[in-house]
Amino acid sequence: MTGDHQTLALLLFGAFVAVTLAITTWVSRNRHGSAEEFYTGGRLFTPMENGFAIAGDYMSAASFLGISGLIALFGYDGMLYSVGFLVAWLVVLFLVAELVRNCGRFTLADVVAARMRERPVRIAAGTSSVAVSVLYLVAQMVGAGSLVALLLGGTSGAAQTWTVIGVGALMVIYVSVGGMRATTWIQIVKAVLLMCGTIALTVLVLVRFHGDFDQLLRTAADRSGQGDRFLAPGLKYGGDWTARLDFISLGLALVLGTAGLPHILSRFYTVPTARAARRSVVWSIGLIGGFYLMTIVLGFGAAAIVGSDAVRGSNAAGNTAVPLLALDLGGGADSTGGTVLFAIVAAIAFATILAVVAGITLASSASVAHDLYASLRRRNAKPRGEVAVARVAAAGIGVLAIGLGLLARDLNVAFLVGLAFAVAASANLPVLLYSLFWRNFTTRGAVWSVYGGLLPALTLVVLSPVVSGGPDSLFPGLDFQYFPLENPGLVSIPLGFLAGWLGTLTSREPADEAKHAETEVRSLTGAGAA
Repeated sequence: MTGDHQTLALLLFGAFVAVTLAITTWVSRNRHGSAEEFYTGGRLFTPMENGFAIAGDYMSAASFLGISGLIALFGYDGMLYSVGFLVAWLVVLFLVAELVRNCGRFTLADVVAARMRERPVRIAAGTSSVAVSVLYLVAQMVGAGSLVALLLGGTSGAAQTWTVIGVGALMVIYVSVGGMRATTWIQIVKAVLLMCGTIALTVLVLVRFHGDFDQLLRTAADRSGQGDRFLAPGLKYGGDWTARLDFISLGLALVLGTAGLPHILSRFYTVPTARAARRSVVWSIGLIGGFYLMTIVLGFGAAAIVGSDAVRGSNAAGNTAVPLLALDLGGGADSTGGTVLFAIVAAIAFATILAVVAGITLASSASVAHDLYASLRRRNAKPRGEVAVARVAAAGIGVLAIGLGLLARDLNVAFLVGLAFAVAASANLPVLLYSLFWRNFTTRGAVWSVYGGLLPALTLVVLSPVVSGGPDSLFPGLDFQYFPLENPGLVSIPLGFLAGWLGTLTSREPADEAKHAETEVRSLTGAGAA
């Protein structure tokens, strides 16, 4: 990239960071330091504000950079991510949004612990929430590194390293200083910027092809080097039965995983009522639905205008397809328009990463403090002490995410998020649904459900081609690949449900029917909700 790109993009980066730090500072002066303020922002957000914040939390670097890149490289098969991410919101809307808001207070574990023995359930749910959050954070770190590597010419490993460290430091500041209120406003600003940028790019792509979407697809197929195969199923997931099973596994993870993501569930606690939670989801579905439809246009546009080979040459995983598309749409590398549009898109992508990592870090630090710490030191876990622990946990999680982000820098960000969704669907979703809808569910069933999904999912990832056994693996020089699928969801999600069922059947402790009845009334009516 030219010096103009670097200077303008870095100025826009700096402007967004300055604005978000100003928001964080302003919010920190108006908070009273309680746990409710830190975790939920005082439950004062309107459905529209929370809907924009949910959209800002959900439309991550995986969506903006990764999905468009996969479509640019693999055509039809890359669209699975767009469809899966969007359909997942129907599960959230119809099954969990209102019920979670009524039954919980700050975290996923609150919902389960409402009718179980608290200590073992909170430890299990808190552990799985942190695991999911860290996997999701790694994807955002990889996206940040890819973006700045492109900005600085694509050759600077040191730039990627310092970018990942810088993003980690900023997310710790946002969370520890501003809590949920600052994080929410950062996500709202980011959602508006991302929607405006995506709409502008989509319009420019369609104008380039005179509104003829058929011509766009045919040109994309021609420039992909794959011909008609680019527009048909099977380019990435149709080679053999292993690839087809991977396709099914990924689809299950994407559709079912959203309802188990800790940072999405925590957003339902920031509004005053369950009705407001449902209206928040309706707002977010409108924004997210429009966004994912536009990523399809951007992905095929990148293939048609930039070319699949050029996208792959810039970044093997396709993470830089959208910035390269913006550069070409603006007039090319040597034009003022190209420089400006590239810089704007790069800054929006960077803003996307910062906003999402803040939300995930807040959710994971809440799980550490409110679930793990409060369970292990129940008598000493006073609200203000708990918030202090959450701030320390945010720093520790930031350090862990930075290290893993540097390790996984060459993997596609959408693919990494697919792994996080698989773990969420395996460990969090079964225990959440059983707790809400199964009258006979017990504490042992809850604990077994979490660990019965979490441990197999993580183990299968370690034994998969993602980690070893291939040139694109994390450790290409090693080979301990024993599980053929890249995504473990097809195996680990049923195991999570099966473990919860077996744990309940073998439990000596009978289910507390009175607590279930109380929870059922509370979940459906909101009576007694926080």
